[in-house]
Amino acid sequence: MTSTEEFIAARNFLLPYRKDPTKRAQEFRWPRFDNFNWAHDYFDVIARGNDRPALKIAGSAGIEHVLSFAELARRSSQVANFLAAQGIGPGDRILLMLPNIVPLWEVMLAAIKLGAVIIPTTTLVERAELEDRLVRGRSKAIVTTAPLADRLAGIDAAASRIVVGEARAGWVAYDQSYGESDRFETTRPTRADDLLLLYFTSGTTARPKIVAHTHVSYPVGHLSTMYWLGLRPGDVHLNLSTAGWAKHAWSSFFAPWNAEACVLSLQYERFDARAVLDQMVRCGATTFCAPPTVWRLLIQLDLASWRVHLREATSAGEPLSPNIIERVREAWGITVRDGFGQTETTAQIGCPPGIAVKPGAIGRPLPGCPIALLDSNGRPAEEGEICIDLEQQPLALMSGYLDDPERSAQAIREGYYHTGDLASRDADGYLTYVGRIDDVFKSSDYRISPFELESVLIEHEWVAEAAVVPSPHPVKLYVPKAFVDLVPGGAPDAQTARSIFDHVRARLSPYKRVRRIEFAALPKTISGKIRRVDLRNAEHERGAQPGRRACEFWEEDFSGET
Repeated sequence: MTSTEEFIAARNFLLPYRKDPTKRAQEFRWPRFDNFNWAHDYFDVIARGNDRPALKIAGSAGIEHVLSFAELARRSSQVANFLAAQGIGPGDRILLMLPNIVPLWEVMLAAIKLGAVIIPTTTLVERAELEDRLVRGRSKAIVTTAPLADRLAGIDAAASRIVVGEARAGWVAYDQSYGESDRFETTRPTRADDLLLLYFTSGTTARPKIVAHTHVSYPVGHLSTMYWLGLRPGDVHLNLSTAGWAKHAWSSFFAPWNAEACVLSLQYERFDARAVLDQMVRCGATTFCAPPTVWRLLIQLDLASWRVHLREATSAGEPLSPNIIERVREAWGITVRDGFGQTETTAQIGCPPGIAVKPGAIGRPLPGCPIALLDSNGRPAEEGEICIDLEQQPLALMSGYLDDPERSAQAIREGYYHTGDLASRDADGYLTYVGRIDDVFKSSDYRISPFELESVLIEHEWVAEAAVVPSPHPVKLYVPKAFVDLVPGGAPDAQTARSIFDHVRARLSPYKRVRRIEFAALPKTISGKIRRVDLRNAEHERGAQPGRRACEFWEEDFSGET
C-alpha cells in the first residue's frame, strides 16, 4: 500500500469506534512510513472534488467564513508557492503568529506541503518572548497580522516578514499569494521523521522548552485524539483553544481533518459563556471540546435553555470534576468525557465513546498508547508516574526537546518517556489523576494530592478556581492551603471562608482537609496554567509564622481545631 492508503486504513480502523472500543485499542497498530507528507499525501487526496465544509469561522453575528476541503487544498497550494517565492523551502522555520482567521489554516497546510517547520505562536506573547522564539527557533520567516506586526518593530531578526491584512512598510503582503498558481509540486519527498512543529512550552518554572514534532508524531499521532473525541466524517467540531498552543493543533486542525470533519472556530476578544453557547447552537456544532475552566463557567448558566446539537463533549487540559459531568448530563443528556495528553504527545489516555465514564477517572490508555505506571524506583506499580513504553514503538510522541539533550535525556530514559504526572489504576484499568510529581506533598506523613482537594473546592458555589499548596506548620510540617479565586459576586470574607471550610469538611477525610484559605487571583502562565510554583515559594518563604495575610483564614479561626 502507498503511505496514503496505509494512513487511511489506520484511520478507518478507528472510525467505527463504538464497536468494541476495548478490542480496537488492543488491536490498533500505527502505520509506518519512510516518507509522508500529511497535507500532500492525505489532505489533498481527500479534498479532490470535495465541496463539504472543512472550516467554519464564526463571529458575533454568526458564520463569517466557510471553506470546503477543495478550496483549502487549492488555497494552501497557492500559499505554498507564495512562501517558496519568498525563499522558504524544506526545513526552513516559520514563526506563525495569527489569531483564528482563515490564513492560519492556509499557512499551516502550505508549510506542511513545503516541508517547512512551523513555530506556532500565541498572539499574547510580548517582545522578549518573540525575540526568544526568533533566536532559539532560528526563524527564517514571520507570518502575522498588521496590528501584531507593530510588536516586532525594532527587533533585529534576519527573517522574511509577511503581513496579513493592512500593509506595513518592510513587510510582504500575504494577499500576493492569491496571484500564485493553485498547483504545487514538491521538490523532494518529505521524510516521516523530518521536523515539522516546534512548540515553546509555557514555562511554569523555567525558560520554555522547545518541543519538537515530526511529520508523523502529530499529523498521524492525532488519530488517537480523533478516536478519543469521537469524531465522524461530516461532524462540526468546536474546540475552544486559541491559536499557538498544542491543543489548537490537536482539536482544531489534525484530529478533525483526520476524520474528515469540519473545524468550527469562534472569534471573540473576551470569553463570554452565553455567546459561546449561542454560537454552538447557531453553527450546528455536533462535537465540542473545552478545558475544565470553560466548563466551570458554562455550568453556572441554565444549560438546558440552549438546545444544542451535540453528540459528543470532551474536556482536556486538567482533570475534570465529577460535578461538571453530572450538571452537563442533567442539562443535555450527554456525558463529558475526560482525556489526558501533553504538548509532547497526542491524546494518550481518555474515555472514548462506547466505554463507561467513571467519576474522577481520566480513562484508559487510547489506541497505540502503551501506558505504564512506574514507582519512584522505576518499577511497574498500581500508582506511579504516567510513562509511555518506548519498546512498543509509540508514534504519537515528540522526537525530543530541540537543542536540549539534557532535558531530552531526563524525559526519555530507561526505555520510557516520563510525563511527570502521577496516576493510580483500578481493577478495571481506569486511571485516576493524582497530580504533578512536584505538586504532591506530605502532611503529618499523609500524602496529599492537590488535585483531589481542588476538585472538591471548585464544587462550592462561590469558588471559580483553586490551587492547593503545602503551607508550613510547626507540628505537621505542612498543611494543605487553598488559594481561591471567587466567582463574580463572591465576598472574600470570613463568612465565605467558613462556608468553604464546611463544604470541604463534609466531603473529605480529616487528614486531607484544607486547613487554610487565602482569597487571591491565581498567578498563571501565558497559556492559562496556574503557577503553583509561585504559590509554593510564597508559602515556603513565610515559614511557620502565625500571622495572617490579608484575606487569609485558618480553620482554627472558626473551630479551634489544629
